Amino acid sequence: MRVWIILAGLLLIPEVQAQSAGIPAISVDGGSADGATYSVTLEILALMTVLTLLPAFLLMMTSFTRIIIVMSILRQALGTAQTPSNQIILGLALFLTLFIMSPVFEQVNQVAVQPYMQGDLSAITALTEAAEPFKAFMLAQTRETDIRMFADIAGVTEIESPEKTPLTLLMPAFVTSELKTAFQIGFLIFIPFVVIDLVVASVLMSMGMMMLSPMIISLPFKLMLFVLVDGWSLIMGTLASSFLVVN
Repeated sequence: MRVWIILAGLLLIPEVQAQSAGIPAISVDGGSADGATYSVTLEILALMTVLTLLPAFLLMMTSFTRIIIVMSILRQALGTAQTPSNQIILGLALFLTLFIMSPVFEQVNQVAVQPYMQGDLSAITALTEAAEPFKAFMLAQTRETDIRMFADIAGVTEIESPEKTPLTLLMPAFVTSELKTAFQIGFLIFIPFVVIDLVVASVLMSMGMMMLSPMIISLPFKLMLFVLVDGWSLIMGTLASSFLVVN
């Protein structure tokens, strides 16, 4: 998360003088001679505002969306209600996202963060350099048809090369592609569990036990199947390998 905070700071810290102007925040009137005004600098105010956008950046520019959707579909396919809990699923998705995105974060650190901290790049230049690794990662995961659709909506008739795709087009196209891919993986996950439900329901109906919920009987079999095939390792490995990481 330190890389995200530094990137947000790059966006918001202009090259100004050491004594930057502030805006009035709190005024204390103690009389004609004792009045005082406390101010907050514009840079700090803007930084605190953009920090609230970090969750949106996490969803729009990383692998988090695909992972969290697949995890949620897996929980529904197992039929375990709130197990694992939302906190556990969010934690798994977050740390798996950090694992998948670590090459991108390291590249951003090398080409933008470190040069900026050493004074070799200006804030705007560092921000531009930091966006390139994320654009390369998103382009590797985004379908060309999705980019073309949003380009048609925006009225963009021609893009010189994929690398020249503006972020305003790439980000929604990337999210749309991630949703499609996540639902495709979820469909494949659902199939074996649906088969178990159908078999159990058919057996119960043939035995005349129509008042017994098939979910109660099928749940242990689904859990046993998931454990026997080492399901968690398969899911994590499949999700990690489904991303084309561009170094």
